[in-house]
Amino acid sequence: MDNMLLILLFVIALTILINTMMRKLFLPTILGYMFTGIIVSQIYKIASGDKILLSHISEFGIVFLMFTIGLEFSIKHLSSMKKEVFVYGFLQLFLTTFIFGAICYLLLSFDLKSSIIIGSALSLSSTAIIIKMLEEKRDLQKRYGRKVLGILLFQDIAVIPLLLMISIFANKNSNISDLLLQTAYSAIIVLLVIFIIGKYLLNGFLRIITSLKTYEIFIASIFLIVIGSSYIAHFFGFSYTLGAFLSGMMIAETKYKYQIEADLIPFRDILLGVFFITVGMQIDFNILADNIFLIFGIVIFIMFIKFLSLFAALSFFAQKRTALKTALALCQIGEFSIVILELARSNNLLNIYPTQILLISVIISMIISPFIVKNIRFLADILSKDEVSEKELQVNSAKLSNHIIVCGYGSLGKTVCKKIAQKNIRFIVVEHDITLVKEAIDDGCLAIFGNAAMPSIIKALNTKDAISAIVAIDNEEKLQIVCEALRENSKKLNIVVHAKDLQSKNILQNSADHILLGPDLTASLLVDEAVSCRVNQG
Repeated sequence: MDNMLLILLFVIALTILINTMMRKLFLPTILGYMFTGIIVSQIYKIASGDKILLSHISEFGIVFLMFTIGLEFSIKHLSSMKKEVFVYGFLQLFLTTFIFGAICYLLLSFDLKSSIIIGSALSLSSTAIIIKMLEEKRDLQKRYGRKVLGILLFQDIAVIPLLLMISIFANKNSNISDLLLQTAYSAIIVLLVIFIIGKYLLNGFLRIITSLKTYEIFIASIFLIVIGSSYIAHFFGFSYTLGAFLSGMMIAETKYKYQIEADLIPFRDILLGVFFITVGMQIDFNILADNIFLIFGIVIFIMFIKFLSLFAALSFFAQKRTALKTALALCQIGEFSIVILELARSNNLLNIYPTQILLISVIISMIISPFIVKNIRFLADILSKDEVSEKELQVNSAKLSNHIIVCGYGSLGKTVCKKIAQKNIRFIVVEHDITLVKEAIDDGCLAIFGNAAMPSIIKALNTKDAISAIVAIDNEEKLQIVCEALRENSKKLNIVVHAKDLQSKNILQNSADHILLGPDLTASLLVDEAVSCRVNQG
């Protein structure tokens, strides 16, 4: 007991020390957790049984991550992403599985079953790393972020048939049609159980819990929902994460989602930290030292092939830069690859030596991945100098209605756009700086290049059908000119602006409907005022 307590103290102290250094160097804390795992495993030589126990505990980090993702994606929201999930996701998984499977079978002389297993394992990317980093960078709502999320969701769903495939390969006496039928029945039962609970019991249950006004009971209830839904999915042969994701989507339909999300994030991040520590613990330095050139060659080759194949596929559907960033974000191998490879080895479908080589390659790719995601804009700039063509800057806004117009994409404009996006309201940005227009498009905004005071530009913004216009321009003179031009074009348009002082407020009095003063909460207040215009109009 004393020895385990000493190890725990050492792990906590080392984690804090390394992650403090990481933050000072502006590096992701994910790396800090992995390096902690590597150091601890080398110093204490933790037994494989303890590592397995830790890995089971750490799985709940991914469970809570998928639950919080589910909170952001209601059924309505997910249906709007069906192309990203089912088209791009299927395309990525099929293409990379085929390429790696063919290489294993035709060039490396693996048998067909082993080739399919290795190909499918290498096609998966790291949900835990990528989603966490995109959340930290606030890139999930960008164009490439949506594509990355959609593909990762499809991969998580695909883990179920992949695990089933290993069971079929391992059991020579099994009836494939029976296994598939049983899986289909189980899927229907899981969806029905979670849907019924979410639709008819969840709201009443949470209403009773919140009426008690006891914080710890509320937290315990959320744990019950997350772990309970995960267990239901696992009981019927699916992954814990799928159950957690589905329950998150159910709660996304309730009014409690924001409070639940805020309360769960600290627990989620701690458990994710444990997960990344266990990933670091799995590196066998003896195998790494003996095969260092082979392993790094495999890592570079796999990541290059994944990047190239996904970029080539997405180039037919998306802008070149969006395809580049999506492919860069997903070129690593993921945590579920470890599960698939280990399961195949334990069922004697893969030999021990190639499995260990591949496992270390997976972990190294996961360690490299945060550097890629952190510098994804820089890498995309190197690979694609022509960020956005002039033609792409022309936006057809004729069909826009019930939208918000945002004039300016400076620091205030960017924050305003993020706030509007969070409310799922359509908006269009107009900006006269070509660099900022390209940045807005890259961030996933509908944007046009031009002077917001020009009549032709105002006409393109379809002001007559707009909810309101938020003028987020720092220059006071330009601010007044734009407000007057908007007012002259449309007497009924609600114009919301931020004034720096009372003198500016008095000047804008005749051209703007809502004038706000105050430095810090400006963006939130501007958006609230703009949205309230729709309510008042209704």
